[in-house]
Order: sequence, then structure tokens, then C-alpha cells
Amino acid sequence: MNAGKSTTLLQASYNYRERGMETLLFCPGFDTRYGKPAITSRIGLSSDSYLFDYSFRFLPFIRDQYEQADNLKCVLVDEAHFLTKNQVIELSHVTSELKLPVLTYGLRTDFLGEPFEGSKYLLCWAEEIIEIKTMCTCGKKATMNVRIDENKNPVKHGSKVQIGGNESYISTCRACFEKKVGLPVTEEVLL
Repeated sequence: MNAGKSTTLLQASYNYRERGMETLLFCPGFDTRYGKPAITSRIGLSSDSYLFDYSFRFLPFIRDQYEQADNLKCVLVDEAHFLTKNQVIELSHVTSELKLPVLTYGLRTDFLGEPFEGSKYLLCWAEEIIEIKTMCTCGKKATMNVRIDENKNPVKHGSKVQIGGNESYISTCRACFEKKVGLPVTEEVLL
């Protein structure tokens, strides 16, 4: 959160398009904050995109677009942590079959420090991982996200998916996350 992932994605797409190359952009269909199918950054940049949900099939869709396009050169996916394992596999096939780079942008963990399915498999299978950094309120590098309620208190229970921005989440370092939310404790840890 707050690291500029969507802004960086839109900049990458702009760089391709400025050089006469086409891109395909995807974002989750259940993020309706901005009303239309678009990737929108907090600083106001926006670009139309295709929507995906958990049943969306990337490989056939991209293959079809690739066969119709004159100059498709890159696929970009925002909020990639919402991908399923099978969708990550399909995107891997896009790179090997169609020889298209696939750039994905997303979070590593949810508000309780648990990995998202998409993130888990992207971290396992990505050829390259670049961390986009942001800062915790204490000044250290933020690596975690804390969900907050309307009074800015940390939320420790709830649905894994809750779409929101600064009104719903704050980025923290692991130490501040531990102070606010705690770390999971299992029986093995206590032994």
C-alpha cells in the first residue's frame, strides 16, 4: 500500500505506448472504487483496462488479443495478489508461448500478514522480483499493511479481501505491524 505500484504500472505502459507498442492492462473486477474498468493511481493517473475475476482465463484471452494486434508487446496486471494459482500459471505460459513480458504489481501479504494466493505463486515462479518501497510512520521501510477501522484502530479479524485506500489501510514496518496487530503464535512457536 502507498508505494506507487499502480503509478509504476501506468508509467511502464506509457513507456511502451510512447514507442508505438501496444500493451494489455488488467485489474480486478471487484474493485469498483473508481466506477469504470480502469487502473487508477492515488495521484490521479488512470488508464482503461480489462477486468479479471477468479474465473478469468488469461491465456486464451491474451492469445486472442495477440493474434489480432499488430504490435502487442507487454501485459500488465494490477493488484496481482488477487490472482489464483492457475492464473499465475497461465501468465507464465504467456511469457513462454507468446514471448511477451508480463509485469505484475501487487501486495505480498494481507492485513494479518498472511500471503495472498497470487502473491505466493508469483514469488515462487517470477523470473525477477523488484520491490517498490514505501515508508512506515516510524521512518523504516514498510513491508506490511494494517487494516484500520473508522477510528484508525487496527483490525485483527475480517474478510481477507476488503478494497480500500488510506481510509482502510496503513503501511508499516514489521516491528510496527507486530505492535499493532501481533504476529501469529502457534503451538510450535511456544514450545
